[in-house]
Amino acid sequence: QVHLVESGGGSVQAGGSLRLSCAAFGLPSSLYAMGWFRQAPGKEREGVSCISSGGALTHYADSVKGRSTISRDNAKSTVYLQLNDLKPEDTAVYYCAARNQATINTVEAMCAPGTTFNFRGQGTQVTVSS
Repeated sequence: QVHLVESGGGSVQAGGSLRLSCAAFGLPSSLYAMGWFRQAPGKEREGVSCISSGGALTHYADSVKGRSTISRDNAKSTVYLQLNDLKPEDTAVYYCAARNQATINTVEAMCAPGTTFNFRGQGTQVTVSS
């Protein structure tokens, strides 16, 4: 049985940093593209950042470009999202998701609105205060 478990969320002040982790249990992660998504109350889901199965290709939303880094360690079946210079508008539930790399052409497509996933986690809350 596959479980994606996020950790690392919390409450920080604007300008602070957080490192989110997503551990994929029971998933051959090297076969899956992974992504971080967020959703704030009353807002649509946003694809924050996505990474290819091997880690060579990455994509970032314009809203976080330049202040976030996605990475993965397939030996540990874990994907990370480093968020720096956090802003109040980054406040949301962040969750990770996985999709079989063979069924998605690009990391941009992985992050696109409406993309479906094979698996997703429950999410971790990030709250940024001004």
